[in-house]
Amino acid sequence: MKHNSKNHKDYRHEACNETFTCKVCGWICSPQGAGTDHRNHCPNCLSSLHVDDEPGDRASDCGGIMDAVGVWVRKNGEWALIHRCRRCGKLSSNRIAADDNPVKLMSIAMRPIAEPPFPIEHIKELQKAVFDDEK
Repeated sequence: MKHNSKNHKDYRHEACNETFTCKVCGWICSPQGAGTDHRNHCPNCLSSLHVDDEPGDRASDCGGIMDAVGVWVRKNGEWALIHRCRRCGKLSSNRIAADDNPVKLMSIAMRPIAEPPFPIEHIKELQKAVFDDEK
């Protein structure tokens, strides 16, 4: 069942100025310092909650914790987080905020280099295979 719009605010067209406590790390998250009208994740641990079906609609009944699992760079150079819901697996993209933890952001960005998806000792073999295929 979807949330009744009379009982839940819709932030698609208005600013979200509510303070909340992070369900993961307990950080008090306020809109001040975010640099945006829509604080949607904890600036300390970067976690969020699955409350939207579409950005700002507060229509999801899932309520699962969404972990920041990656970052990507938009066309304009702005960074965005990729969140994945622990409960249902939904992926979503959210702009980073001005006060997001820079160490946590870099840790997420560097994860593919620090923990490559293949054995690093085989990189020479992979490189040779790629370049041999191009000939």
